[in-house]
Amino acid sequence: MFAFKNRICYSLKFAQCWQSKNFSMGKAALDRVNLKGRSFLTLKDFNAEEIKHILWVSADLKNRIKHRGEYVPLLQGKSIAMIFEKRSTRTRMSTETGFSLLGGHPCFLTHQDIHLGVNESTTDTARVLSGLADIVLARVYSHSSLEHLDKDASIPIINGLSDLYHPIQILADLLTLQEHYGSLKGLTLAWIGDGNNVLHSFMMSLAKLGVNLKVATPKGYEPDANVTQEAQLLSKQFGTKLQFLTDPMEAARDSSVLVTDTWVSMGQEEEKKRRLKDFHGYQITMQTGSVAAPDWTFLHCLPRKAEEVDDEVFYSPRSLVFTEAENRKWTIMGLMVCILTDYKPRIPKLKF
Repeated sequence: MFAFKNRICYSLKFAQCWQSKNFSMGKAALDRVNLKGRSFLTLKDFNAEEIKHILWVSADLKNRIKHRGEYVPLLQGKSIAMIFEKRSTRTRMSTETGFSLLGGHPCFLTHQDIHLGVNESTTDTARVLSGLADIVLARVYSHSSLEHLDKDASIPIINGLSDLYHPIQILADLLTLQEHYGSLKGLTLAWIGDGNNVLHSFMMSLAKLGVNLKVATPKGYEPDANVTQEAQLLSKQFGTKLQFLTDPMEAARDSSVLVTDTWVSMGQEEEKKRRLKDFHGYQITMQTGSVAAPDWTFLHCLPRKAEEVDDEVFYSPRSLVFTEAENRKWTIMGLMVCILTDYKPRIPKLKF
């Protein structure tokens, strides 16, 4: 019986995914976007109108709760299971406080509480959590763990970070840039640093929103080849520019947004000495910004190390990092509301 139910749930997930991916573009499409019941593993699976809708709901919640002081219990009576194989400040705080603000109950699970595929098979964990919670957010080492959870769960799965993608970070970045610039289309984002999971998620989303991308990485630190191939197809499809370089100054030239991330991620500590040597010359400074667009801004998903960006840039008015960090809360709230409810925003649509 459970297997039969699971196949039905999987079929419904597939049908919703197919339907939303085949929406036509434009105002009418945005009006009828329905993400209820969808998992969120990678932005590769979401089209432009769906991404815009999530950001619109996020901005609406920020307006109603932060600026108008309203209580909006859209998730009352619901619970989220939060699986954290890797620690995090922003992901945990944004999800726990956000879910609670919306009236729901978050349940935090560390490696001391749950070992995916160790004490219990991932299949069994997915089925157990499907009966105990309404949604799962998992921050894991391997992206395949998320895919396994999603395959066997009958509730939506959110990628809180994996080795391949970090899509919830990009939602916060996109909302931050939309708030600052008023729209996204035509911006050029320069990624200066490691070809990692955050970059991969930018590569799966920016072209859909009309944003150009320039990537500067040291040799040997390029993004994943499969992700690169997909990004090149998206850039061609949406008519944006995508460049891969090794010179940080060339990437920064005429760019609207300068972005970097940690050079040494969790699990790479033994590579630190070599990585610091290989990334020499990649620190973002005011000299880097001197060749960027006149209104350039800076993003970093945090935590930040001084070798990645100096204090002059990091604490300058051009740095949007603390708004970016706060927007982690509003965008994860917006995403969860989209997945779990039929909520329609009250504010006008955002300009993109």
